[in-house]
Amino acid sequence: RMLNVHPSLLPRWRGAAPIERAIMAGNELTGVSIMRVTEGLDSGPVYLQATEPIDPGDTYGTLAVRLERLGGELLVRTLDELPPSVEQDDSLATYAEKISAADRRLDPSQPAAAVERVARALTPHIGALVELADESLLGVREARAVDDGPPAGVVSLDGRRPVLGCADGALELLAVQPPGRRPMSGEDYLRGLRR
Repeated sequence: RMLNVHPSLLPRWRGAAPIERAIMAGNELTGVSIMRVTEGLDSGPVYLQATEPIDPGDTYGTLAVRLERLGGELLVRTLDELPPSVEQDDSLATYAEKISAADRRLDPSQPAAAVERVARALTPHIGALVELADESLLGVREARAVDDGPPAGVVSLDGRRPVLGCADGALELLAVQPPGRRPMSGEDYLRGLRR
C-alpha cells in the first residue's frame, strides 16, 4: 500500500495548495495527515494526524518547514506502529485549489488583515503582486497590516515604505521585488524611485 504525507488535517484542505489555503483562510491550526493513497483526491483513509499551530507571522516558508519535520516524524511512527486507518468524512472536505495567477494579485477591496495573509501564504515560493498606478506589477515579499493608509486600491509612495490602501486599513510593503530585479526593502525601493 502506498502512503502519502499530506500537510493538512484531512479532510480539510484536500488538493494542491493546503498550506497556502490554510494561511489565506486565517486558520489558527493545521497539521499533517498520513493517509493511504486511493483513486480520489487526498480522500484515502488516515492512519495518523498531528496538529501544528499557525502563528500570526507565519509565511508558507516558515510553516512548511515545521510541517515537513512533523510529517517525517509521523511517517516513521506510522511505519513502526502500523495503526488502523480511519475513513475520512467526505461531508467535511474542503479543497485547496491550486494557486492561480489571479490569487497572486493582492485584492485591495478586502480588509488589510486578509490581504496580509495572502502575501504571507505566497512567500517566499510564489510571491504576491500589487498593481501600481501605471499598471505595472510589483512583487510583495513581506507586508504587514496597518490601521491607516490611502484609499482602497491606491498605492501611496509618499512615506518611508509603499502602502496599499485596503477596504479596512492598509498594507505596508516591507519588502518588494520590482519586475526583473532582486527583492529589496520597501525603503530601498522608494529611495530608488526618488533618485
